Amino acid sequence: MSSINYSEKIPNNVNLADDRTLQRALEQWQPNFLSWWGDMGPDGSHGYDVYLRTAVSVDAGGWAHFDHVKMPDYRWGIFLTPGDADRRIGFGEHRGEPAWQEVPGEHRANLRRIIVTQGDTEPASVEQQRHLGLTAPSMYDLRNLFQVNVEEGRHLWAMVYLLHRYFGRDGREEAEALLDRRSGDDDNPRILGAFNERTPDWLSFFMFTYFTDRDGKFQLAALSESGFDPLARTTKFMLTEEAHHMFVGESGVSRVIQRTAQVMNELKTDDVNKLRAAGVIDLETIQRYINFHYSVTIDLFGADHSSNAATFYSSGLKGRYEEGKRDDDHRLDNQTYRLLDVTDGRLVEREVPMLNAMNEVLRDDYIKDSMAGVNRWNKVLEKAGVDFRLSVPHKAFNRQIGTFAGVRVAPDGRIVSDREWQARQNEWLPSAEDRAFVASLMGRVAEPGKFANWIAPPAIGINRQPVDFEYVRFN
Repeated sequence: MSSINYSEKIPNNVNLADDRTLQRALEQWQPNFLSWWGDMGPDGSHGYDVYLRTAVSVDAGGWAHFDHVKMPDYRWGIFLTPGDADRRIGFGEHRGEPAWQEVPGEHRANLRRIIVTQGDTEPASVEQQRHLGLTAPSMYDLRNLFQVNVEEGRHLWAMVYLLHRYFGRDGREEAEALLDRRSGDDDNPRILGAFNERTPDWLSFFMFTYFTDRDGKFQLAALSESGFDPLARTTKFMLTEEAHHMFVGESGVSRVIQRTAQVMNELKTDDVNKLRAAGVIDLETIQRYINFHYSVTIDLFGADHSSNAATFYSSGLKGRYEEGKRDDDHRLDNQTYRLLDVTDGRLVEREVPMLNAMNEVLRDDYIKDSMAGVNRWNKVLEKAGVDFRLSVPHKAFNRQIGTFAGVRVAPDGRIVSDREWQARQNEWLPSAEDRAFVASLMGRVAEPGKFANWIAPPAIGINRQPVDFEYVRFN
């Protein structure tokens, strides 16, 4: 078992005790992290005892332990999957060479950029979600929020370890900057646009954890293929935690849909005003939330045509999703890929070198995965006998990055005029009225086993506990 030493100030399985210089550096960073958590972590939560999962080993069969813990006392640490001394780089110009255990000098700047960008998303999501605990729809959901938050904090530790261990002074400065930026701040915002958006309500939170944490899954999976072995091993373990975040999102939206369908059947109506008066979220509003969060998230994959993405792949820094399962030469020198473009007011396809389309390759894999979950939500509606079906919008809809930035595209993929966009925007994206209505439903439900009117209870509890278990002790 690759166990974690919890007797140390910073729990880890990287033999931190044997590297006194690194240990001192991280022990100096730790108080700054705890100060950031105190300022920007979940609002009002610091005295609660929360039923949290903590890593005790990184083996598939035994990496989690559940107990009530005060979140400021959560044992954040540094956990890598076990190494393979014979591991080889699986793609790019260095394919077949031994994986790097230290940073190759020629790739230093690009690797640092990749790690910093990934690391910046982790505290950003905690900042975006810090007020949600005040309006949790149940104690079960409050616990899930807090679990997501502490794991995002641990993912920050994962990236900071790499910066401190492998990038010297530059790495230490970047690690400090990760605590200095703030989500949505005008002067010092987070690096990626989606992580400067507000997460003002629980429907937004569920959409974020379904769509945006799914981006995390695909980015981490691509990095887990990296020729830089410490990065690959770090992100492989992060993926085990990311799966829970996506579960929170998918099951949360599913339960919202289930409750809405139940009230639609009870009242025998699909009238939006009647459903809102009954205190549930109408399906049209849920669709608009999907449109917004999906379109903001697919921008996170970057420009569709990217020389940086080509460099990252060719250099062996960042692979494709499930690289090892692909049946090609893993170099892609002569491969092409079809990208969407705009010509004479129409969407058309054009072929480009696949190396320059690596962002789009990853985005398309993400889109397939996202659509599968939306189809599972539709099964809930189908089972309830409701005819309405949810969908993801066209990939060109509401884009701010790449070929489609500023191009007005309807959810069905039609290019539309500015006039039509302005006239119909509130049909396609959440309006101020939609957000105000959803906000009006938000109010904390803190009694074990009780749930807000707008969401159904889960089928089962956490870690085989009953649904009415005391997941959070408010003390």
